[in-house]
Amino acid sequence: MATLAEQFGAIDIYLFDQLLRGRIRPGMRVLDAGCGAGRNLVYLLREGYDVCGADADERAIAEVRRMAPHLPADSFRVENIEAMSFPDGLADVVLSSAVLHFARDDEQFAAMLRGSWRVLKSDGVFFCRLASDIGMEGRFQSVAGRRFRLLDGSERYLVNEAMLMQWTAELGGHLLDPLKTTVVQGQRCMTTWVARK
Repeated sequence: MATLAEQFGAIDIYLFDQLLRGRIRPGMRVLDAGCGAGRNLVYLLREGYDVCGADADERAIAEVRRMAPHLPADSFRVENIEAMSFPDGLADVVLSSAVLHFARDDEQFAAMLRGSWRVLKSDGVFFCRLASDIGMEGRFQSVAGRRFRLLDGSERYLVNEAMLMQWTAELGGHLLDPLKTTVVQGQRCMTTWVARK
């Protein structure tokens, strides 16, 4: 019998929650925008989901392709998410897990977000986890613009509740869940943003 780690890999627990709630179902096309080496794709690939993804790291894409030899090589592309070559409205679900907070500035954040939203079908689900200041407002050192040095020493582009609500409205989406933020004591905040197009 397969262990949980073998079944699900290092899946984000909040993405697992979306699976449990039936928002990501067999037969849906899932696009992982910033897929890295595929930590969130182990279960989806094993269960035969129609999966594709993009990441700027060539080695990471090579690893995902090894995990999915049954899929065409161009299912996983070495591309920045703000410039993905996938067609508009391709995916039922777009995953953006721990990606957007690497934006350099407001302009790149907007481009990355719009690039991810563009490939989502109408009525599709956008699942995003990203660093925020929600719950630890005023505790991070400003570097430039919305880039901050976190208490764990890392540097991230941080969003807040007002920004996420404004982006949801601007993109023409609506929240499927209230924003949910995990505060990691003395380190950082990670917010889950789930919206329907």
